[in-house]
Amino acid sequence: MRKFAREPGMLLAFAPFIAFAVLNHFLSPTAALTVAALVSFGLIGKELLSGHSAKMLEVGTCVLFGGLAAYAFLTNADWPIVGVKLAVDAGLFAIVLISLLIRRPFTIQYARETVPQELWASPQFFRTNQVITLVWLAAFAAIIAADLILLYLPDVPHKISVFLTIGALYGAYKFTMSYPETARAGAR
Repeated sequence: MRKFAREPGMLLAFAPFIAFAVLNHFLSPTAALTVAALVSFGLIGKELLSGHSAKMLEVGTCVLFGGLAAYAFLTNADWPIVGVKLAVDAGLFAIVLISLLIRRPFTIQYARETVPQELWASPQFFRTNQVITLVWLAAFAAIIAADLILLYLPDVPHKISVFLTIGALYGAYKFTMSYPETARAGAR
């Protein structure tokens, strides 16, 4: 059985966040949010055109970026870069949290693309995805903490926040890559 994170699907779902993170330093927040919403919309279109259903993370991301872009446009909000980043990261945290609360961990839709269908209904499959989603939730909580450090402790070097963010994402990614095999070995 292949590890689902080796497939580009879940990592590709973060493309709107990467686009936003890069463009937020070069464009207005409204423009960066709009481009990220368009990238999200494109990912949903790609899924639908390939015969798949839209995934919760992609739809949530499109709503998040589209809603924030509309709010910024309609209110002429003058957010600092870190304030917009905090709103985006809090929205991502909320999407992941909601997926857990409704008992549909966001990783399941990606795992089903590479895991045989006969395993989808197993408690181990669900529990593995629940644990991986909890790790991503913790990573996003750490990123929000990094944003809050930048916002409320401006004397703290910016690189501390950057390292915290990169460390959280890298840790969640590495865990996602290794945990399914660990869970399978523990179940044997």
